[in-house]
Amino acid sequence: MSWRKIPMKFPGTCIICKEKINVNEIGLWAKDLGVKHEKCAEITELQCMVCGKSAGCSQCEFQESCDIPNVSSFCLCKQCSDDTSALTKYKKSTNKKFSILNS
Repeated sequence: MSWRKIPMKFPGTCIICKEKINVNEIGLWAKDLGVKHEKCAEITELQCMVCGKSAGCSQCEFQESCDIPNVSSFCLCKQCSDDTSALTKYKKSTNKKFSILNS
């Protein structure tokens, strides 16, 4: 999947930080994925999908093969992944952050 740098013709919402991207602002766009800020594409430390804390990328067992720009909204920290109710919390968090999945 290739991200294309484009000047925004319509306002959009960054899939990483959820903030607005204004008309004429430069955004990175990928078909079927959405748009994100250039600065958000440079993220090197992910946030946990459930608690919002650092996901611990430097200690992650998948660090070598992780594609951070494409998984950043879905990662879990070690503490949340060890929780016995992790799957339930993950589902609630996913439904809240990505309400379109609820339909």
